[in-house]
Amino acid sequence: MKFARMFFVAALIVGIGQVAKGGQEQTKRDQLRIAAQKICPMTGGKLGEHGPPIKVKVGKEMIFLCCKGCLKEKINPQNWATIHTNFAKAQRICPVMKKELPKNPKWTIIEGQIVYVCCPPCTKKITADPKTYLRKIDELYSASLQNKF
Repeated sequence: MKFARMFFVAALIVGIGQVAKGGQEQTKRDQLRIAAQKICPMTGGKLGEHGPPIKVKVGKEMIFLCCKGCLKEKINPQNWATIHTNFAKAQRICPVMKKELPKNPKWTIIEGQIVYVCCPPCTKKITADPKTYLRKIDELYSASLQNKF
């Protein structure tokens, strides 16, 4: 009985923590994407400075905002371009051909995440097996973040 009560209290605390984050639980993939994105598309401020970033959908793409206040703002095109440059730098390599991305890489959006490729045929391969390639993107982000791209 005492164990059950302790378990309930622990579960309640975890639940409150998730509500404090806007009801969103950050996955390992989200954490990698937040670190790669770096800035808020509205303010240009560093993600995490105003609490846990807020995950939102813009078009087909999932991105992060610095705070709830930014839900009312418009995206700054310059910040949007910087975010996509950050994602491309963090990825650095085509997940299909395993070679450096060209200066102006092609891209596709898979499950809300932008994925850069070296050429259009690679997008077809990624679309055919998205889970495998999203794992590869996670690995590329992780390696870049360790090297502080």
